[in-house]
Amino acid sequence: MTYDVIVIGVGGMGSAVCWQLAKRGQRVLGLERFDIPHDMGSSHGISRIIRLPYYEHPAYVPLLRRACELWAEAERATGETLLVTTGSIDAGPEDDALFQGALASARLHGLEHEVLSAAEVNERFPGYRLPADSRAVFQAQGGLIASERAIVAHVRAAQAAGAVIQAREPMLGWEVKPSGTVSVSTAKGVYEASRLALAAGPWMGELATPLAGRAVPERQVLAWLQPLRPELFTPAAFPVFNLQVEEGRYYGLPVYEVPGFKFGRYHHRGEVSAADSVRREVDPEDEALLRQFGERYFPDGSGPTMALRTCIFTNTADEHFVLDHHPDHPQVVLVSPCSGHGYKFCSVIGEIVADLASGGGTTRHEIGFLRLRRPALGG
Repeated sequence: MTYDVIVIGVGGMGSAVCWQLAKRGQRVLGLERFDIPHDMGSSHGISRIIRLPYYEHPAYVPLLRRACELWAEAERATGETLLVTTGSIDAGPEDDALFQGALASARLHGLEHEVLSAAEVNERFPGYRLPADSRAVFQAQGGLIASERAIVAHVRAAQAAGAVIQAREPMLGWEVKPSGTVSVSTAKGVYEASRLALAAGPWMGELATPLAGRAVPERQVLAWLQPLRPELFTPAAFPVFNLQVEEGRYYGLPVYEVPGFKFGRYHHRGEVSAADSVRREVDPEDEALLRQFGERYFPDGSGPTMALRTCIFTNTADEHFVLDHHPDHPQVVLVSPCSGHGYKFCSVIGEIVADLASGGGTTRHEIGFLRLRRPALGG
C-alpha cells in the first residue's frame, strides 16, 4: 500500500500529526521505534506545563491559543481529560528577562493577568516561598497537559479516523525516489508515501541532515517530592510555575496522578550527547541539585523523594522550534526540536505539520520565526 503521509515518531508531536492528517482523510502510517507511549524520549513523566504569557517569544502566544482549542477538541473526540487548569506563575527578579518577557507577552496579546509581588504570591499560594525580590505574572488559564494520556488519545483518535500506527518498528532509512515519492525502510518492511513527516525528537539530527549539529540532545532529570502539606500542592491550590532564581531557571507542577510535587531545572547539568548515549540512570548529585531548590523555595512540598526520572531535551541554538520543509526535499517535513518547552504545543503543531504535509504545503499559522533558515541556525 502507498500512503499519503508517513510519520516517523509517534510521541507527543507525531501522534498529534497522525490525528490531524487522518481526520482530513489522508492515508497515514505512523511508525514508532519504541512502545506507545514510551519513556525513551521527551514526552513521558505524566504531565507537562501549559502557560500563555510566553517570555520566550510573543509570537508563540497565538499558537498557544490555538493549542488550547485543539486540546479541548481532542478531549471531546476521545472523552479523556487532557488539560487541567491550575493557573500559571512566571516569576523572577523584576529586571530579569523571564518576568519582563512574560509581562510584555501578556500585555501585547491582551491576556488577562495579574502582576504580583513575592509576598502576594506566597500569601495566595502558600506552597510557594519566593524570594523577596521576585515579581510574578499570574495568568489564570495556565495549567498542565496529561502528556502520556494525550499521546494515547491522539493515537486512538488517529486510528479511529483510519490511520495505521505501528510500534516497535525502528526506521532504518528514508529516501526520495526519482518519481518524487518517499521510501521508508524499517526492520519489518519498506513503505512508500507521497510525503514524509520526521517527528523523531532527540533523533532528528541523525535522521535529517539539515539538523545535524543543530538539534542537540541533552539529559534532563525531573523530581517528584511528597509534600509535607499535600493540601497546598493540589491542582486547585498550586499554579504551575516558570521561575528564575539565583540557582537557575526551574519549572514545576502540582501533584497529579502519581505521588509527588514535580519540578526540574532547565538544562539540568548541561550534559549533551547523542540520543542513544544519554545517561538514563539518576545519581545522588541529580537528586541533591533538585532537592536543594525544592527545600529552599517550596519547603512544604519537599518531603521524601518519590521518583526521579530522566528525559531528553533537543535544543537548537536559539531554543526555538523547527517547523519547516526539508530544504532539499519539499515532500519531507521537519518537526520541531523543541528545546525543552514544546510539549504544550503538540496539538497545534499537529495541525501545522498536517498543513505543511498536505494540500499546498502552507499554513495559516505564523511560523516564520520557526523556519529552518534563520540566523541562529546559520541560515
